[in-house]
Amino acid sequence: MNSIIDTISQPWPWYVAGPLIGLMVPFLLVIGNKSFGISSNLRHICAACLPANISFFRYPWKQESWNLIFALGVLGGGIIAGTVLKSPAPMTVNPELVKELSNYQITVGNSLSPTELFSVKSLMSLRGFLVIVVGGFLVGFGTRYADGCTSGHSIFGISTLQLASVIATVAFMLGGFLMANFILPYILKL
Repeated sequence: MNSIIDTISQPWPWYVAGPLIGLMVPFLLVIGNKSFGISSNLRHICAACLPANISFFRYPWKQESWNLIFALGVLGGGIIAGTVLKSPAPMTVNPELVKELSNYQITVGNSLSPTELFSVKSLMSLRGFLVIVVGGFLVGFGTRYADGCTSGHSIFGISTLQLASVIATVAFMLGGFLMANFILPYILKL
């Protein structure tokens, strides 16, 4: 039993995790013509919880309740992985990233969320506001504008040969490249 726990608590290589994620697409299609994606769950939750008469939220959301269960499973899996299966070894971050972030007075310790960027104190700074609030808004707006998130478009949409998903994925990648290399360095200097 310990060898199983040891095996699943280690990071899995791309050639194992990638195909397992990719196999979700045909599995969901075969079991009921379902599409893979997470971002639509916010709409499902709003449709279930908001009694308002808003046309965007008037649709048969109960048919998509499986997706809410899937999202809860993702959340539950993350909690289990972060607590029960957590590695006792200290987190390792690429030394080049640590060096680059130190140029912006950001320290990477035992967390992937540096307090210089992700804390109530940093939220009160221009840099923290841009990273947390403006960045969060842009992610949410982009997801709605693109009619789906990166996982939905890049995994499901491309595998089902949808041109809109190819265009969205290229835009996600291009936007990420531009942000990481040209815009974020200026924000982190603030």
